Amino acid sequence: MVRMEDLDPVVSHRDLADRQLHDLAALGLDWDGTVVFQSDRTDHYIEAVEALKRLGLTYPCFCTRREIREAAAAPNGPPVPDGAYPGTCRELSQHAQQRLMDAGRRPALRVRADATVVGFVDMMCGTAEAVVDDLVLVRNDGVFAYNLAVVVDDAAQSVQQVVRADDLLLSTPRQMWLARQLGLSALSYAHVPLVLGPDGDRLAKRHGAVSLDDLLERGWTSADVLQLLAQHLGLAEPEDIVTASSLVSRFSFGRLPVVPWQLTAADLASFDRSSA
Repeated sequence: MVRMEDLDPVVSHRDLADRQLHDLAALGLDWDGTVVFQSDRTDHYIEAVEALKRLGLTYPCFCTRREIREAAAAPNGPPVPDGAYPGTCRELSQHAQQRLMDAGRRPALRVRADATVVGFVDMMCGTAEAVVDDLVLVRNDGVFAYNLAVVVDDAAQSVQQVVRADDLLLSTPRQMWLARQLGLSALSYAHVPLVLGPDGDRLAKRHGAVSLDDLLERGWTSADVLQLLAQHLGLAEPEDIVTASSLVSRFSFGRLPVVPWQLTAADLASFDRSSA
């Protein structure tokens, strides 16, 4: 199955989804059933929010990002992990909330997690844990947060195992905590290393032409791209001819790399075969 996480209203997701599905098919990857769009599932997210409200776990938050950073950095403020919400609006009175709304401040909706520490064993990274702060459920523009939507959708689609990039490793305790509050089954996780650009940041458009369409324009074939990916995942040798289906029998987590694949400027330049 394929799920399109298209809750951000700024992006034209339907066009993007068509390109992504085309790329998957070109690499020999298929999926079961109808493609699911999160933008079609808002009723399910509303139900989850209402369930958390009934448990007394939610409250409005009027903080801007700058105010959160300043509160977390204050010398006499509460100790919180980097990037965590310091709880500024947790105990606001009804009067204070109304005063902020009268001033034109639109609140987000947060869930009260009480700085619970959640740990788990990841199939790639081993033991991990993090403090669950009072995360946002609904942004102040009415958009449902990723952490809420993905928990609800994983359960609805009977997902049992999540494999994703390791930059989301410390977001996992948040999702596990939310799932528990909603009475949903626990999942297993495997967080794999990212592909990085020459500057050490995650590979992105600013590093050069790295999409499938870009590579095809530069003289690659879909089979070439699949072979390159398989090689750097430890599933193929440079001389192997592979297909997506043939890689299934080769796969195991034990074969996957535990360090990022960092492309250099020379690697990116070598992707251009159009003049060869």
